[in-house]
Amino acid sequence: MVEESTCNCLCFVEGTLDAISKKWALLVINALGNHETLRYTELMKELEGISPKSLADTLTELCHQGLVRREPLTEIPPRVQYYLTEEGKHLRKAIDPLLQWALTRAKAPAKCSPRYKNAKSHLLKTTDGQVKKCNCASSKELDVRKRQTMPAA
Repeated sequence: MVEESTCNCLCFVEGTLDAISKKWALLVINALGNHETLRYTELMKELEGISPKSLADTLTELCHQGLVRREPLTEIPPRVQYYLTEEGKHLRKAIDPLLQWALTRAKAPAKCSPRYKNAKSHLLKTTDGQVKKCNCASSKELDVRKRQTMPAA
């Protein structure tokens, strides 16, 4: 039995934090959470810009952490599909407030990467089924905003 402690030690989450802090991990978790199951090629399309090696490495690590499950399908040609485990679903539910917060940040449009802007995984399907889109501003809108906030010379 684990005793309650006032210690804020994060040693027990070190491996999980290492896995989900990778560049594509949260986008993979979000894409799988939006779609229930996806095949490898479908994930590649969802995550525009990810290399096959990065996707394979990310999926391997998330599977190793028990957040994603790889299920081989008995078909010819052989295929596999990926889905969130119960722990992965709990993680996605836990990071939902973080994603919601990030969508509402005033500074978010200026930091939104064009790499992710058109990716389907950039959308957030909340646990209540709503689909939220990033409020990304176009580069023209950002230039206008910068000019409006710059002091006159």
